Amino acid sequence: MHELGVINSMVHTIEGIIKEQNLTKVHKLVIEVGELSGIVPRYLEQCFPAATYKTFMEKTELELIIIPGIVKCKSCGRVFNAVYSDLSCPDCKSFDMEILEGNDMIIKQIECS
Repeated sequence: MHELGVINSMVHTIEGIIKEQNLTKVHKLVIEVGELSGIVPRYLEQCFPAATYKTFMEKTELELIIIPGIVKCKSCGRVFNAVYSDLSCPDCKSFDMEILEGNDMIIKQIECS
């Protein structure tokens, strides 16, 4: 489970931003997680309290936005959600696809004071 390391890294990054902007508290953190990012949203939610324990983000609300894993089949051109199609094209059954969206994890918003 690498999600704890990801959250720890984000906390350190956000801490730098907070100090740079002379702020003191993060009220809410919004993260976009792609279905094809390799990050399990449920694990992020479970790790968040441990990663923020006794930090300036201990009381921060975490909101996750799941971005669908949209791909394009290189064989037939069909665009579809790879997760719902078991990572193969529903038309031609090819596994050769180009990822169009849903393979990133992005800090979308930081609400602070």
